[in-house]
Amino acid sequence: MQAIRSILVVIEPEHSESLALKRAKLIAGVTQAHLHLLVVDRKHDHNGMLGVLKAALLADGFSVTTEQAWNESLHQTIIEVQQAEGCGLVVKQHYPDSQLKKALLTPDDWKLLRECPTPVLLVKTAGSWKDKVILAAVDVGNSDLEHRHLHNTIIDYGYDIASLAKAHLHVISAHPSPMLSSADPTFQLKETIEARYREQCKAFQAEYDIDDDHLHIEEGPADVLIPFMVHKLQAAVTVIGTVARSGLSGALIGNTAEVVLDAVEGDVLVLKPQEIEDKLGELAQH
Repeated sequence: MQAIRSILVVIEPEHSESLALKRAKLIAGVTQAHLHLLVVDRKHDHNGMLGVLKAALLADGFSVTTEQAWNESLHQTIIEVQQAEGCGLVVKQHYPDSQLKKALLTPDDWKLLRECPTPVLLVKTAGSWKDKVILAAVDVGNSDLEHRHLHNTIIDYGYDIASLAKAHLHVISAHPSPMLSSADPTFQLKETIEARYREQCKAFQAEYDIDDDHLHIEEGPADVLIPFMVHKLQAAVTVIGTVARSGLSGALIGNTAEVVLDAVEGDVLVLKPQEIEDKLGELAQH
């Protein structure tokens, strides 16, 4: 996170107290990142409001630029501006859709999570991050190269947020339930699954310097366990990875990050593997 030089902040004109801007200021205050404020609207002129925000931020010592834009849809506009400005992080306030609307239409924030080539911080609360828990969700059982790099990114961001907010990093990893149908006998017994998983976790803990008190290993689906642990620990931020699945399979199954987004009380930072970020960046350029 220290390497982020520019942050795109999506400003909602109808909400005077911008939670996204509050979080972006917290991050930029530590990292010295530039803030680019964006209003996505094709109907009304918001230059006056943007001018007031800019003047206040400049007076507080921030580097800031502003823009109003529209290109076909909310998420496409955000990604187009992110690419044009070279922003390394997108910060946006999240407004949950109704279950009926989600069943009929893919929410804009889900599309943003799937298609944005950079990390996205979706802000849901006004509460302080200070002295709270930052919960990083990883899949220790997946140790292929792509997942290892993603774990590395998730833990790095978790530590960075904990450091800048003077908060405490905890890590959750869910392991699968026993499956009698599994070809691998290891996955047929609860005891053998847990033993194997804890062995993998020891290497993970040693690599990332996470002690037993800050690691939570639970059995079951991640999209159920992560919200449970967020609630239990009263986590202010959940840091989670996504493989940015799209298309029909993505719509039917639903990415864990999307399910978690609407199920937790706190803010959610969503990261992707570098390879996927690069591919999405190429797509956005075209």
